[in-house]
Amino acid sequence: MNKLLRGCQLGVVLLAVFVARGQERGFVPPFDFPITFSGNFGEIRANHFHGGLDFKTGGVTGKRVRALADGYVSRIRVTHGSGYVLHVTYDNGYTTINRHLSAFVGDIARRVEERQYAEESWEVDITPEPGEYPVRAGQVIALSGNTGYSFGPHLHLDVMEDETGDSVDPLPLFRPYVKDHTAPRALGIMLFPRPGKGVVNGRQEPQAFSLQASKTVEAWGQVGAAIRAYDYMEGAANRYGVHTVVLEVDSQEVFRSVVDRFSPEENRYINTWTYGQYMKSFIDPGNRLRMLHDGNGQRGWVTIDEERPYRFRYTLSDALGNTSHVSFTVVGRRMEVRPVEHREKYTLHWDRVNVLQEPGLQVVIPRGRLYDDVRLDYGVRADSGDVAWTYRLNPRAVPLHRACGLSIALRRRPVEDSTKYYVAGVTARGKKYYVGGRYEDGWMKADVRELGTYTVAVDTVPPALTPVNPKAWKRTGRIVLKVSDRGAGLRSYRGTIDGQYALFGRPNSVLGDLVCRLDPRHVRRGGRHVLQMTVEDRCGNRTTELFEFTW
Repeated sequence: MNKLLRGCQLGVVLLAVFVARGQERGFVPPFDFPITFSGNFGEIRANHFHGGLDFKTGGVTGKRVRALADGYVSRIRVTHGSGYVLHVTYDNGYTTINRHLSAFVGDIARRVEERQYAEESWEVDITPEPGEYPVRAGQVIALSGNTGYSFGPHLHLDVMEDETGDSVDPLPLFRPYVKDHTAPRALGIMLFPRPGKGVVNGRQEPQAFSLQASKTVEAWGQVGAAIRAYDYMEGAANRYGVHTVVLEVDSQEVFRSVVDRFSPEENRYINTWTYGQYMKSFIDPGNRLRMLHDGNGQRGWVTIDEERPYRFRYTLSDALGNTSHVSFTVVGRRMEVRPVEHREKYTLHWDRVNVLQEPGLQVVIPRGRLYDDVRLDYGVRADSGDVAWTYRLNPRAVPLHRACGLSIALRRRPVEDSTKYYVAGVTARGKKYYVGGRYEDGWMKADVRELGTYTVAVDTVPPALTPVNPKAWKRTGRIVLKVSDRGAGLRSYRGTIDGQYALFGRPNSVLGDLVCRLDPRHVRRGGRHVLQMTVEDRCGNRTTELFEFTW
């Protein structure tokens, strides 16, 4: 008991210190314990930058999340993607988004539950009036969790600048509370010969090099560099994105990236700035990322036209100023640079409208969707029994900044109901996944965000429902159902208990289970009950199951 009291007293003291410091700067930490991170702002993610900070919560849920300053709750959401979400607009010009919470508190919690039952939906979106839910710095506003698309307990915190709408790096705002004296480290280098204008070691495709490699790297013509590097912090085994990357060649700066802010429109530009986990130090012509800066008037491309050593030097810095350096040499050696030979039909241009038409296929790419010219390695495969041919636009999917229209003709229609067909993407291993689309006059039409491999699939099989450990439902007061669907995937679900709506949700989208917490305000305690669950996939196939249980 004495240890518990001392712990509580320490927490109160820490909170008081945090609030006092934070009021000087305009922010306090979201927790009353020392903060560490599992992810930072701007980390490389699939098709997007990581938009905020991931605060560790000791591997548990239910930690009290506090307001960072004075302000008000501006939006309240429950979603399958981010779980329980709370937006707070502060008086200092910032709005934060707290994601993956386990619960709201007070009147907000009650309001959300009322809305869920009124709309008969786990997902809800509420925009309160500015004066409805005022907050003060250090006030508890929610509990941390692991809801939505989350792989472990944590708090994801986005910080938006109200004036511009930009996502900004929150880490400098918490500088007094962060212990970090560890500089970023580089793990590898990649060189990109510019198509038709450069060559590296006699080859004209991107090549990766170890920093410890002893072999001489030779190049000629125009070459771009890229680096794979991560930041680190004391007290955590995680690795993070690098805030600032500067490339100099022969002591002249040719490129700089500063990952400190981006707008929603800029998010997908990560696809053209990165190559896997490598950050490119040159800028494609269709790349409009403000965080990238050309230092040599050639968008970062390096011209090697003398037979001599060229000294490359990277400077890597984190948001708190810890810095490291990486140097390597590229030897200029005259080599043949062959022109690019490619059929014009399969060459797409970044600065114009592109239309690709083949038997049974049409792709229309408006201007502004591509980041650079693309030379497709097009192919088509016809398998007997398939409802459509499989079209490989390119083996390595080419990302688009916004969607373009794709149309695929059906070769045959084994099912009359057109809602059972969908455009499917095909992975390198041949696995199909749902893209969507609509049927129109013998064609399936869909919007796609990358130029990969596509076909048409048919789904007439309804989802399957499986109760998870039903013997424990009475003891835990928690009903859990697993939904499986091998085709188009789940679109909707609705449950009732004894004929009345039951609030089911998917608290964790990674697990995907449907969960209902039994509440005596909505379900009578004592005796037997009948649960009816209906699930429907995205092709309209529906399953309804009845389950009896006692509680």
